[in-house]
Amino acid sequence: MIIGRRRHVLRGAFVATAAAVVLAATAVSALAAGGAPGGGAETPHFSMKGVHRQTSEPYLYVPDREGGFEPREHVAVGYGTFADSIDVDNDGDGWSDGTWNLYKDGTLDYGWTDDRLAYHSKQVGTGWDVYTAVLSPGDLGGAAEADLVGRDEDGVLWVHLARPDGSLTARTRVGGGWGVYTQLAGQGDLTGDGRADIVARDASGVLWLHPGTGDRKAPFAPRTPVGGGWNAYDRLLSVGDLDADGTADLVARKPNGELYRYPGTGEAPAVLGKPVRIGQGFQIYDLL
Repeated sequence: MIIGRRRHVLRGAFVATAAAVVLAATAVSALAAGGAPGGGAETPHFSMKGVHRQTSEPYLYVPDREGGFEPREHVAVGYGTFADSIDVDNDGDGWSDGTWNLYKDGTLDYGWTDDRLAYHSKQVGTGWDVYTAVLSPGDLGGAAEADLVGRDEDGVLWVHLARPDGSLTARTRVGGGWGVYTQLAGQGDLTGDGRADIVARDASGVLWLHPGTGDRKAPFAPRTPVGGGWNAYDRLLSVGDLDADGTADLVARKPNGELYRYPGTGEAPAVLGKPVRIGQGFQIYDLL
């Protein structure tokens, strides 16, 4: 059964990297919902990962395509030296087909599944611990692959364009002043123009939208305010389109563990709708 094979590979990827890599997770949810490969580009959706703060055990939350997540799956490997995991959809079918794996020593790996659902990985580089935040909003340079952005300790934002083989170009400076933000998030199009956007929260709790431009030399337009009060959350997370409406959503967690989904509207400047509570008890995790 395809779903069973997908889950088998997913768990194999976790074990192979010892870093809770999520590969084919979105494929699992799409197939479970009756989806099939092909049919044109879709807004991607990705699994959420939770690392237990006491045991370092990783758990996987697959989107249910109705705005929430399926019951968690435990993956029997600890996180150890692992720092972050970022799923990407490079072929535009709405499923995760690759994962950037960042380790605490600054090593960056790229993992992917082939057509037979076998897992592969390669080291991409070192020195990534110079960044205080790393994310992959999507394609920023006009190619198919999802690119990476990183913010350094001086508040400078850099972009690394991705190649089809999982390697990256040398970084390009986007601009300074990004140190005013306490959190960055974004994975997909929030404004409805087909370009990858990001949101950022400042110290006063205001959330800002940085719309994507499609220009790799200046990938983000000047910011516009989304709204205030976002200091009520201790974690902002982008996992793509959770409710299968074709627009990327935003996940936010309160310190008490309540989890909320802000549905994407696809219309600027009000790119996010009213929050919907989708879970509780998530304070036990570091969410990825």
